Amino acid sequence: MKIVKGWAQLEPKGKLVPIEYELSPLNSEEVEVEIDNCGLCHTDLNALNGAFGLPYPIVAGHEITGKIVRIGEVAKTKGLSVGQTVGIGWNKESCGHCDPCLNGDPHLCTTLKATILTGHGGFASRIKAHWLWVIPIPEGIRAADAGPLFCAGITVFYPLLAYEAKPTDRIGVFGIGGLGHLAVQFARAWGSEVVAFSSSTDKQEEIVKLGADYVVTSRHTSAWEALKGKFDLIVITVGAALEWDKILELLSPKGRMHFVGIPFDAIPVNVLSVLIPQLHISASPGGSRWAIDKMLRFAARHKIAPIVEHFPMSRINEAIEHLESGKAKYRVVLDADF
Repeated sequence: MKIVKGWAQLEPKGKLVPIEYELSPLNSEEVEVEIDNCGLCHTDLNALNGAFGLPYPIVAGHEITGKIVRIGEVAKTKGLSVGQTVGIGWNKESCGHCDPCLNGDPHLCTTLKATILTGHGGFASRIKAHWLWVIPIPEGIRAADAGPLFCAGITVFYPLLAYEAKPTDRIGVFGIGGLGHLAVQFARAWGSEVVAFSSSTDKQEEIVKLGADYVVTSRHTSAWEALKGKFDLIVITVGAALEWDKILELLSPKGRMHFVGIPFDAIPVNVLSVLIPQLHISASPGGSRWAIDKMLRFAARHKIAPIVEHFPMSRINEAIEHLESGKAKYRVVLDADF
């Protein structure tokens, strides 16, 4: 069996430490990837902090880029090759035969295996995944920076694709951080008018450079008065509680408020405020393999990339503190240095 080196949390709230573990034998539909880089996401921090009840040791990391080193016999027939540069995101295996899989939605598979919820993830030297979720990185995308596209990128791109956003639409993005800075870039390249709602007034010039037509404070709803009834789609990228009734008032008839951030408190909604203008409230967990391929090609064509800070993986605890303190701009990527 292959011995893998990784960084693991051994106990609640403990620092990550180096470990070694065995990688199980490669089955016919799996691909083994040598990891070069792995993004550090807030969901990884949630996993390490016990949000998913995972057993210790926990090796997190689900924004992986690297090179294929071994391919199973069935996987060899799927267009992949040894040495190819690929990415692996939140998902690592789907069944292929349940209704969602057969309907083209394998990210909604009834027996989906998530990369960090069903085994060790990308804070390591190697990983295995089903061939469907080992995704070639196209030319025009810098692989070392691409990890966040496989989580944050597809998460904010998917609602544009799934709900058929139009170039004539006005799109609002709440929260211009790790998710939001990519949402603004994608919506701008889509051709839509983009309004960014940010609590950081000192970031206005930077947000405009990302592609926002306007920047509005998210702290004071009095500044929203002129925008009531103007938005076709509003994407919520933050986990904080906001004034949801005021945000719904910003939507035009048949408009949509879509969650990709995860507020943990319940969202109070007056049914009449949704019913009369026929509004939609929705959420989505990443996207299908088809959607990820579309997103990568779109990003390459429009030169969209996450803004990242790199840390050696050996400084992973320092990188986690940097992210937890809110100092990251905008995503953190770990470079494997085993």
